[in-house]
Amino acid sequence: MDTLALYIHWPFCLAKCPYCDFNSHVRERIPQARFRDALRRELAWEAARLGPRRLGSIFFGGGTPSLMQPETVAALIEDARTLFAWESDIEITLEANPTSVEAGRFVEFRAAGVNRVSLGVQSLEEAALRRLGRQHSAVQAVAALEIARRIFPRISFDLIYARPGQTLPDWRAELRRALDLAADHLSLYQLTIEPGTVFEGAFRRGEIVLPDEDAAAALYEATAEEAARYGLAPYEVSNYAAPGAESRHNLAYWRYRDYAGIGPGAHGRVSLNGELLATRRHRAPEPWAERVERHGHGSTSEEPVPQTDRAREMLLMGLRLTEGVDEQAFAARTGMALDDALEPDVLAQAVAEGYVARASGRLVALPEGRLRLDSLLAALVR
Repeated sequence: MDTLALYIHWPFCLAKCPYCDFNSHVRERIPQARFRDALRRELAWEAARLGPRRLGSIFFGGGTPSLMQPETVAALIEDARTLFAWESDIEITLEANPTSVEAGRFVEFRAAGVNRVSLGVQSLEEAALRRLGRQHSAVQAVAALEIARRIFPRISFDLIYARPGQTLPDWRAELRRALDLAADHLSLYQLTIEPGTVFEGAFRRGEIVLPDEDAAAALYEATAEEAARYGLAPYEVSNYAAPGAESRHNLAYWRYRDYAGIGPGAHGRVSLNGELLATRRHRAPEPWAERVERHGHGSTSEEPVPQTDRAREMLLMGLRLTEGVDEQAFAARTGMALDDALEPDVLAQAVAEGYVARASGRLVALPEGRLRLDSLLAALVR
């Protein structure tokens, strides 16, 4: 029975962060009951067509899933338990923002079955949180980390680096403070200017100046050094974990395993009738709900993934991992040999320059290669 990862998208937020280009929406009133019913119905539809699968992880993402009513989370978890076989150590993650109101609901989310929480801390500096448009304070972030540590077996937190005016000593101090509170799992995000965001306009007007490439690289390298002091190793380009605390759900993405996505804008890669399908749901929340109410699902597209795209996707994802890409798994998933997906001259040069290594049936991006992974992949992958 194939192992499956399940992603559930909750599209609503209290406010739209100025740097964010995710599928998130602000509503004066969130129609909780309608979206609970729609998510449950789409989950049942997806399970019926996929047939018997063993579920290894559930991830409630968004948006701000901690704005969901705990009974919604409980209902979806119970539905998933009924509809799928479960791994004995299934990982169930819920993303949360550290406002005091949401932190107070952690006990209810734990009772619903959530065993891992991912906190959108982003910064422990008040001025940085204001610039980032976050709705919580540094005091609330610290409190949420402390509460989460008492309630959940596993916790992760997000931090944004390469912020305007950020210095290396300040970043090291911020990392140490956060890791003192939650030395389990850290997800790191470099602040980038995304099209269509508020920050894009401010950047064009010169109101935002980001650190240059060398300064950003120094901040990134310092992250690994500080994380190592707390026993966290970089198992993926932007993720650090204590042994055994890696995100099993995200590893399913990076290892290019099957994952089903439900909810507005959710994507999936699922094997069905001998094909790997790329699935996508309607992005806008209300039209998605209308589609589910009419048809049982909110799909807008479902296409077979061509062999060359499977190979490219698996390499783009897998080379982000410290473990790299397993050649046998690559051939089984894509139907082609690893060498047929790579530019041989670029590969030889990348090996010679210490950017990648190939040994024991794996292709691995080395630390220097991971620093410049985007440009490396653009040249290396056919």
